[in-house]
Amino acid sequence: MKTPDSTNDLRHKLSKELERKRALLIDRHPNARNSLRIMLSALGVTAVHNAGSSAEVLRQVKAHHFDIILSDYQLEDGRDGQQLLEELRQQHLVALTTVFIIITSERAYHNVVSVAELAPDDYLIKPFTADELHGRLIRALYKKHFFAQLYEQLDNGAFSEALTTCEGLVAQESGFLFDALRLKGEILNALGRHVEAKAVYEQVLEQRVVPWAKMGLAMALRGQQQMTEALAVGESLVDDFPEFTAAYDFLAEVQEDMGQSAEAQETLQRAATISPNNSSRQRLVGDVAARNNDLPAAEKAYGKVLERRRGSSLKNIDDYTNLSRIMVERGHTEGAKKINDELRRDWRGNKQGELAALVMEGLCAEKEGDPAKAKRAVEQAILLHEAIKNEGGAAPVSQNLTLDLAQACLATGNEAAAQEIVRKVAAENHENRAMIAQVQNIYTKAGMEQNGQELLAQVGREIVELNNRGVLAARSGDVQGSVQLLMEAAERVPNLQFLVNATKAIFTLLEIKGWDANLAKRGLRYLEMAQTKDIRNPRVISARETYQRVARKYGVPIVPFGAARNPAEKPGT
Repeated sequence: MKTPDSTNDLRHKLSKELERKRALLIDRHPNARNSLRIMLSALGVTAVHNAGSSAEVLRQVKAHHFDIILSDYQLEDGRDGQQLLEELRQQHLVALTTVFIIITSERAYHNVVSVAELAPDDYLIKPFTADELHGRLIRALYKKHFFAQLYEQLDNGAFSEALTTCEGLVAQESGFLFDALRLKGEILNALGRHVEAKAVYEQVLEQRVVPWAKMGLAMALRGQQQMTEALAVGESLVDDFPEFTAAYDFLAEVQEDMGQSAEAQETLQRAATISPNNSSRQRLVGDVAARNNDLPAAEKAYGKVLERRRGSSLKNIDDYTNLSRIMVERGHTEGAKKINDELRRDWRGNKQGELAALVMEGLCAEKEGDPAKAKRAVEQAILLHEAIKNEGGAAPVSQNLTLDLAQACLATGNEAAAQEIVRKVAAENHENRAMIAQVQNIYTKAGMEQNGQELLAQVGREIVELNNRGVLAARSGDVQGSVQLLMEAAERVPNLQFLVNATKAIFTLLEIKGWDANLAKRGLRYLEMAQTKDIRNPRVISARETYQRVARKYGVPIVPFGAARNPAEKPGT
């Protein structure tokens, strides 16, 4: 337990350590950056980097580890500091120990703080003095220091260790009890220990009603498959805290799980109205609306995504094809062709961009009644798709674009090519409800609903058979044989289930037989592939825990969690 004197001593020590901190200043105005630099220099911070644009921010954070980031709310391209924070966290380019403070006007502060979904560590309201900046920095650094070990463990994916650390922090008398309880609940939910997480959130809610605790409780209930109860808590959450927009995303997921797709769309649209600049949510609105065949709503949402993501580091090819596809389905082929021209221009020299343009060209031509042109475009797309797959080290084609190609194949009468494509996508995403619905949808639109159902059923049976072979071998005591079968399954169908099973089987075998560097390398590759699919999935976290336990047993250095998430990131540098 820290006494007031020891706390003051620590704050004084942190103040002295400012000179060893590296800071990044983000502002479109050079004079504003210069003023901030002078303030930081007066506080002893001399390792200061500047960024006047989002592109420069990304270049800087990929090259350096920053202890402090000060970002103006208004950025150069019409985006804001909170959207930048969203990008950096989504791409895992800033550590949890990094202090991120947004600088804003008083008016903007009142407009954004209540709907902040990825809250920064603090806000500074203009104008402010060097003393005010110093006080905010020390307060934020003090909190980071308190949670430093826990943050490091979470950044490295060591969730079980993080839970032990968190329980120790909860037991301390500090000003961060509720922060520690929040983290404890999140870790328990991530580990799939939902009953314990539920108890933590109920403990918090007995003392104060806060939106994050109700959200955590709802997630714990969903984790226990108590869907009706999770739905009720989610609905009360958005009623009681209408500006806590993350709750709408959760509620929509529960509604879709329960077959309430129209309600899910309405829920997401309410959230998008409150927070219109969140591109990820606008894409969700478009996806759900498309599945509901509400094409006008889908076109509107996808249009906002493309508009918002222009010039953004999160811009991707799907932003163009999602909008173009819906416009084709609505008969707006001229508009779709304009989007396709933009796609070709913005992704010139990129093979996946060329592939997407060919697919959309084929769909447009088929819609306009030019089957010969459509067939030529789709045939070229199939050849290019194969070439991209065969390129070593090339980024995989997105599942959405792959299914767009399958749809174009069906539209031009090439059912065999479509079936081959769809079979692979369905096998790799057999647990992804939205992706399976999308597969069924493209067959329905082609007037082949029964064919789609039969194909999905066949893939499901094959998945069960593949999995059972490895599981039965393990139950019979043939661990070595089980590992071989599960690795074959993961190579043949790299879905999340097989990747996790193969990872755990490999490291369980290594725990019994001893460390084998080559086999461990293969297990790590499966783990990284699983993390790419769903980094927060409890089964993926469990597989990583198995790997870390076995590596520690043999004294083998653990591969940093961030290495699998973003190869450009340099943890601890």
